[in-house]
Amino acid sequence: MNETETEVSTAPRPLLLADGRPAARAWSLDPALRHLNHGSFGAVPLAAQERQRELRARMESAPVVWFSGLPERLAAVRAELAAFLGADPGDLALVPNASAGASVVYANLERRGGGEIVVTDHGYGAVTMGAERLARRWGGRVRTARVPLDAGEERAYETVMAEVGEATGLVVVDQVTSATARRLPVERIAAELRRRGVPLLVDGAHAPGLIAAPLDGWDGDFWTGNLHKWSCAPRGTAALVARGPLRDGLYPLIDSWGAADPYPGRFDHQGTLDATGPLAAPAALDFVGRTWGWPAARRYMDELAGYGARVVGAALAELTGADASVDVGMPAPGMRLVRLPDGLADSRLAADALRDRAPAELGVEAAFTSFGGVGYLRLSAHVYNTAEDYEYFAEKCVPVLGEWARAAR
Repeated sequence: MNETETEVSTAPRPLLLADGRPAARAWSLDPALRHLNHGSFGAVPLAAQERQRELRARMESAPVVWFSGLPERLAAVRAELAAFLGADPGDLALVPNASAGASVVYANLERRGGGEIVVTDHGYGAVTMGAERLARRWGGRVRTARVPLDAGEERAYETVMAEVGEATGLVVVDQVTSATARRLPVERIAAELRRRGVPLLVDGAHAPGLIAAPLDGWDGDFWTGNLHKWSCAPRGTAALVARGPLRDGLYPLIDSWGAADPYPGRFDHQGTLDATGPLAAPAALDFVGRTWGWPAARRYMDELAGYGARVVGAALAELTGADASVDVGMPAPGMRLVRLPDGLADSRLAADALRDRAPAELGVEAAFTSFGGVGYLRLSAHVYNTAEDYEYFAEKCVPVLGEWARAAR
């Protein structure tokens, strides 16, 4: 038995609830599907769903009382979420998602330098499109740092900084990339940009819950991350963290009665938007923390994602005769890439089509991504997943993927 075969045979033991039931029983996931794509939207535990239902009932029973007291309740929740992220409560504003946080920065940041914005080719599409719109408003352009998938910290840092010059008005970098499941050296980039006086926006959409205290010791200008992914909060729960002299110039995308309040309190006034998601977020954090502890949960997610990649990669290699493993520089915890057979997911649109096809024909929710014209299966694991989920995919789904690849060619 070779080293790879030994690794494949070693599966992490599944996590259980306190009463011995499978962890998945604490979620309301469709039992007819295998859920292998927690990273895209997350999944909300029943404890947080129930808390949100209670809050909505209170909102509907006395809406005037509810909305008049909402800013104070949100301020208290911000303090809890800031502690989880390793941030100062005075720096953290609530936004619906990471893309909205980026949009706030784009809408409020005045033209700087020569109007150039540096992004990477690993950036999330919606955030990059927002940068392109800002560059047009500034009369500038977007410069793309093309970071090789296998680039380690030093090469990734040098590749990004090579695009930064006197004309740079903003740099946008992912803390954990969506399509390629890798980290970028945001702390090192932040330190150098701070020295040069160039603002940095970090897209930390995947960081909360996946990385312990992702803002602890960070010294950038703007950071935005989703709590409705790995942290399992209800949808529409995300944070925008701003530090430094540019912070007080940030305003919500919706003007409301808190406009005259200082940052971040002005973000707590958003008219009649349903804020029960962020208010219920602590219930999700507490559930995972009390049941397993976040360090243990993160270890399990990472070990399981690694196991899944080995099992599925071995099945694909046996099917195609080609190595399906992927060399990812600075790999993200809890997520892994496996290379798909040629002909599958070679563009974003083709990858999205596979994602939409998989639930109906494979019985799985899975993430198919594309980078550099190559298709990948992005595996992301959470506490409710088990080794059997990935073994099922390897046995039942990989042969079908082979058929789809042959048909595509």
